[in-house]
Amino acid sequence: MALTDLKIQSIKATPKTQKISDGNGLHLHVSTSGTKSWRFDYRFGGKRYTLTFGKYPLISLATARIKLSDTKRLLLEGIDPGAILKAKKEKTRAATHDTFQIIATTWYDSKKNIRSEAWREANKLYLERDLYPAIGHFSIKEITSKMLLDVLEKCAKKRTIKTADRVRGTAFQVFEYALFKMKIEVNPVTRLKRWAEIPVVVNRPHLKENEIDDLIDAIDAYPGLIATKLAAKMLLLTFVRKTELLEATWDEFDISNGKWLIPASRMKMKDAHLVPLSTQAVQTLQELKTYSSGSTYVFPSLSSLHKPLSRTVLNNMFATMGNGKYKGKFSPHGIRATASTWLNEKGFNRDAIEMQLAHAERNRVRASYNHADHFLARKEMLQSWADFCFPRSDVITSRSKLPQEKREKR
Repeated sequence: MALTDLKIQSIKATPKTQKISDGNGLHLHVSTSGTKSWRFDYRFGGKRYTLTFGKYPLISLATARIKLSDTKRLLLEGIDPGAILKAKKEKTRAATHDTFQIIATTWYDSKKNIRSEAWREANKLYLERDLYPAIGHFSIKEITSKMLLDVLEKCAKKRTIKTADRVRGTAFQVFEYALFKMKIEVNPVTRLKRWAEIPVVVNRPHLKENEIDDLIDAIDAYPGLIATKLAAKMLLLTFVRKTELLEATWDEFDISNGKWLIPASRMKMKDAHLVPLSTQAVQTLQELKTYSSGSTYVFPSLSSLHKPLSRTVLNNMFATMGNGKYKGKFSPHGIRATASTWLNEKGFNRDAIEMQLAHAERNRVRASYNHADHFLARKEMLQSWADFCFPRSDVITSRSKLPQEKREKR
């Protein structure tokens, strides 16, 4: 018998759920708590399904019957009404839960604990400054290559093409993550690989052998703090990356055995890196102990013992020392190329040099089988380099105090 609003209102909850028919497969489901909802039983593809239209009285009796009529029309056309409803719900969910900002934030959070501080700062900046304001609120499925191109072109006008291309790189990684999570089927950033004429990367300049002496003299003459000068010398002695040195903590060093183990979390390539320490490097570390004021960091910040020295300190030092001789011409990172060039010219093992530089093995097959770290070869290599840069004397004192004849022999 067909239902009426009066009859529906009179239905009370019982200890068991109730299924009260209105005819044609439509029925009122009454829960034990008294909640009433409209449901429709149907068969499709040989299987039985139940479709929920909504709760009463939000969905009135008349509206429920209209929904029933629309649903039966779909069935007559060979369309599964349940699949249609599911698709609508998924679209609504995607619009609110699969926005670019939500997915990008999830991607960033999944990476930040295993990436360097430089990576975290750069990608956070590109997301929050350039991408979120423009496309953050869009469902990731709705974002097109054209929308992303507009973002990049605006960024290039406001900043530089190189910066905009770094933003593109961040966006590419977010969409790759969405692709992996099956949120999208195509990465729209792929089409933007050649979105602009990107300036050719110029290799960082390095110093020739006869220029290294002048660099060390400029470090000695620098009027800044002794700890900063010692940082520059440690960079020269180990030629690790700048952040790997400045964020070093004392517990990474085994000074008595001449070893420094940089954890994977602080390495660019995410592999732990064992650095042999030359006699001069050990002497430098022993001197640094007196300047670290008990901090866990070898190079504590000037403002707090609980933070490492700013990454800009050495750049500023190189830009001003030697009466500005190195400004725009040679940076702390150039030490790596300088040391590599000298060692290669002296005939040291190429693999040992690359291992010391902590470069990723470009031959993936070779990398999977070659686990040698060339430690002894690197120890000999770094000692030779240290002896060239700083003769076996106290590396901490200014070399201007060395006997004149010894300086001339170099």
